Amino acid sequence: MSYTDLALAFIPQLLLILLAAQVFGYLARFIGQPRVVGEMIAGVVLGPSLFGLFLPELQKSIFIPETMPLLYFGAQVGVGLYMFLVGLEFNTKFFREQGKSAIAVSLAGMVVPFAAAALLCLWLPGIPGLFADNISYSNATLFMGAAIAITAFPMLARIIYERGLSGTMLGTLALAAGAIDDAAAWCVLAVVLASFGGGAMLAVKAVVGGVIYAFLMVRFGTRWLQPLADKVEQLGRMTGIHLLLVLVLWAMAAYAMEWVGLHAVFGSFLLGVAMPRGLLSEQLGVKLQKIVVFLLLPMFFTYSGLKTQLNILGSLEMFSIAMVILAASIAAKGVACWGAARLAGADNRTAMAVGALMNSRGLMELIIINIALKYGVIQQGLFSIMVLMAIVTTLMATPLFHLVYGRFVNQQKPTAPDADPLRI
Repeated sequence: MSYTDLALAFIPQLLLILLAAQVFGYLARFIGQPRVVGEMIAGVVLGPSLFGLFLPELQKSIFIPETMPLLYFGAQVGVGLYMFLVGLEFNTKFFREQGKSAIAVSLAGMVVPFAAAALLCLWLPGIPGLFADNISYSNATLFMGAAIAITAFPMLARIIYERGLSGTMLGTLALAAGAIDDAAAWCVLAVVLASFGGGAMLAVKAVVGGVIYAFLMVRFGTRWLQPLADKVEQLGRMTGIHLLLVLVLWAMAAYAMEWVGLHAVFGSFLLGVAMPRGLLSEQLGVKLQKIVVFLLLPMFFTYSGLKTQLNILGSLEMFSIAMVILAASIAAKGVACWGAARLAGADNRTAMAVGALMNSRGLMELIIINIALKYGVIQQGLFSIMVLMAIVTTLMATPLFHLVYGRFVNQQKPTAPDADPLRI
């Protein structure tokens, strides 16, 4: 197929993706859900689970194999830039305000899910179609623990900011605990990727390379990038050259992590964290957010949806496994965070709200399981189950939060937020 034919075949595919994302995103907002929930569902709808089930020939004629590399490229650029934007929104002040309580909630939100994962992995790896055939018990447990413990931090931030709770105990506690949980989950995933099927030297290269990069970014990154931020402040705007330079740095950071054996999202996120705050970070968010959220992320959701086969859950065995994983994930994360918040001094409704918010996985879950599928840690069956878990727990978050805490929102007197969250 020529480049012209490839482009002509990809255009209707892209138009369908964007249309589905807009329609389902609007429907999600209409029923009080975040837009990202609708876009996640749109990706599954376009895959073999629904579109391919009812109109298989039409679905295959639109999503032809030849265009998959283009869709994959857009999806990876989208998720990489998204994690860069998440890094830009990362705010260390949360730790100073609710440090001890956040650590307690975060530890509970990690320890209990990993304990649940340890029990599940006494059973799951022996079932065909879930994990790689040669996976060890420890790697299976680490992956499941990270997947259960992950929190949809950007969505959590959106709910907190939109409800005006950024200066309350609930707001600072949930944001700080969510940030710690996500950082820990990504570290655990890095260990799994480094040790899975790569040999000792590749594992050492990944771990050492990742640690060195993280240290440089956290310790010196902001200082090295400050001259660029100062130049933007002096001009009062970010020029095209400045944007191009940041994108080159982003590409280098993503490539560096791929080269050492980790994933591009690690480099993207840490570069965003290191970026100096001010006009530069604000304008980067404004310029990149729309193309990432409205164009590239729907490509990622669709790419994930094309690999999701919910018909796998049609058998009694797989459906039972899915329900057990879903129940264990909800109970392990939600109950643990609620209990830790109570022990840290929060009243019951605040603790219940923390548990509801921390139980959402959202896009972060999809990123983790896509990486695991790419590296062969999991197989198609478990991937589809975890997609279902991500959607269900994300759908639950907002209604549960309103049920246990919504009527108290107007009684809070929060401080003004420093910045808007990612609008997804």
